[in-house]
Amino acid sequence: MTLQELKYLVALADHGHFGRAAEACFITQSTLSTQIKKLEDFLGVTLFDRSLKRVTPTPIGKEILQAARNIVEEAERIRELAKHAQDPMARTLHLGVIPTLGPYYLPHALTLVHKKHPGLRLLLREEMTPQILEHLLDGKLDAGLLALPVTDDSLRVEPLFYEPFYAALPAGHLLAKRDVLKVSDIMAEKLLLLDEGHCLRDQALDVCGSGSRGREEVRATSLETLRQMVAMGLGLTLLPALAVDAAPRANKKAVEIRPFESPAPGRTIALVWRKRAPFPETFEHLARTLKSTLPSEVEPV
Repeated sequence: MTLQELKYLVALADHGHFGRAAEACFITQSTLSTQIKKLEDFLGVTLFDRSLKRVTPTPIGKEILQAARNIVEEAERIRELAKHAQDPMARTLHLGVIPTLGPYYLPHALTLVHKKHPGLRLLLREEMTPQILEHLLDGKLDAGLLALPVTDDSLRVEPLFYEPFYAALPAGHLLAKRDVLKVSDIMAEKLLLLDEGHCLRDQALDVCGSGSRGREEVRATSLETLRQMVAMGLGLTLLPALAVDAAPRANKKAVEIRPFESPAPGRTIALVWRKRAPFPETFEHLARTLKSTLPSEVEPV
């Protein structure tokens, strides 16, 4: 049993198809099939169910796959330690970012990181929280920018900043006559929400409670769609602070923004990575850099 065979095992589990896994490993499909069969013969068990449309690990295959991932990860850690011993910030990181944060925070973050760590290359993937957490655990992502809470004990969580929420109201709304709102002011209002899977949806529900009328009538897939619906007078919504000033010019007169009285509701954004990830110093340095210079709209934690 070799490390390369374990890498083939992991690739086949990830892709669920011999052809795509072979392509990802830069070998022929017949070579991959031969190597997987050789590993199965050595172990004396069947690792994959080949009768399904998607090649799927058998029950014992799932257990062996997890051990194989750990071995491959540790081998990668050794390689990374040797390669980056002189400069932990001279490497490539695959970074996941939630959609309600990415467009508004990344321009600031990428400029800051590039200035302080020119050797660090960030490959970005915008996904919702469940997918980022899944890909952190299976190794497809190295780190994620998420809103807390994150409860998985296998992940290291480093809070970066607190982002207050603001109320976005249709122009002319009665609440727009007030300079500052209480959370209780919007409890009876029609609250527009993001679709299932967005963590901001759950956070808005936590802030406003489960009884807001009309809550399920309209759901949006992005903050900008929510903003458009507010401009059309369909209801009000909560916007994270970094998204407030990103409105198109045509919408700025149609949407009124009001802060909440202190302590304002909001969310804490954190950098998250695997505790067993190779070269943790990279993530620690990255977190310190991101916390060193924060956008003016957010608060340090």
